[in-house]
Amino acid sequence: MSVYDQIAEAQASAIGEIEKTGDLDSLKAIEPVLFGKKSALSSLKRLMGEVDAEERADVGQALNQAQQTVREAHAAAKEKFELSSRRAQLESERLDLTESLQTDNRGHLHLVTQTMERLEDVFVGMGFTVSEGPQAETDWYNFEALNLPAAHPARSMFDTLYLDLGERTEIGDGEGGEATNILLRTHTSPVQVRVMESIAPPIYTVCPGRVFRRDTADASHMPVFHQIEGLVVDRGISLSDLAGTLNEFTAAYFGGAISSRLRPSYFPFTEPSAEFDITCVICEGDGCQTCQRTGWIELGGCGMVHPNVLANCGVDSEEWTGFAFGFGIDRLALMRYGIKDLRDMYTNDVRFLRQF
Repeated sequence: MSVYDQIAEAQASAIGEIEKTGDLDSLKAIEPVLFGKKSALSSLKRLMGEVDAEERADVGQALNQAQQTVREAHAAAKEKFELSSRRAQLESERLDLTESLQTDNRGHLHLVTQTMERLEDVFVGMGFTVSEGPQAETDWYNFEALNLPAAHPARSMFDTLYLDLGERTEIGDGEGGEATNILLRTHTSPVQVRVMESIAPPIYTVCPGRVFRRDTADASHMPVFHQIEGLVVDRGISLSDLAGTLNEFTAAYFGGAISSRLRPSYFPFTEPSAEFDITCVICEGDGCQTCQRTGWIELGGCGMVHPNVLANCGVDSEEWTGFAFGFGIDRLALMRYGIKDLRDMYTNDVRFLRQF
């Protein structure tokens, strides 16, 4: 047998020993057989003295190549066993942190909050910002700045809750003259006033939030409910911009089968004013019990911002015009999900809340 055959046989034997191992410990146990002084390949180095001088370089190169091949096979097996050992360790030490989230006790956002966030997403996608303000307001921001002075008959539309702070609270409003009482806001329109006072036009914003009125709870009314109002103030804004914005919102939120319309109405803070109707989401305009066979459902009010309101907020009505709109978030949730009684959303019945 030539020296080259002996080298090839020793290499094959070493690789065969590596392939027989089944784990890292057994691989380490055969390392002396593979790389020790008494290993088959190391023993062949003694034959170098018996090889002719002209072949010695070739034999040495063949021997080195064989040893390198064995080392690579050993390294590959070691990497495989280490990876397998690491995986086994990770699996044994793994903690299932999702187990508690897979129970029936998982919580989620309330239906009204879900609806509010969806509305905000729709308007932000249309280029609006989101503005917030205090829930306890002065009479100036809630009424007078909105063209509702103390003797205005339209104040009877709002069943206002005033705060008893022990004595009359005197707060200078800067524009309204006399000091005013503190109340729980009856709509989110005071946020619009604060925005116009603090930011120069152009303004494109929506104002979602909780509002309060002295209402008796029934299937369609609650003393605490939620509104979202929109305000646009810019140059050249007209009623057609309002109609287009509301129609765009309706299609984006309810889908292409639902459209909107405006009906003439009256609000002290807008002129002209309109009611904002949408196609009945139940029958899609065919007529049903929900829409009283009309095919339309009233959603809210809207109109062009009254020049007096712009003036009260320090905005020049000769240069800037705008529109505003508002509707109830709670009622919108009722229509979207077919809920018959508004009170169901606030009784905290888990069986009801789990459905949404």
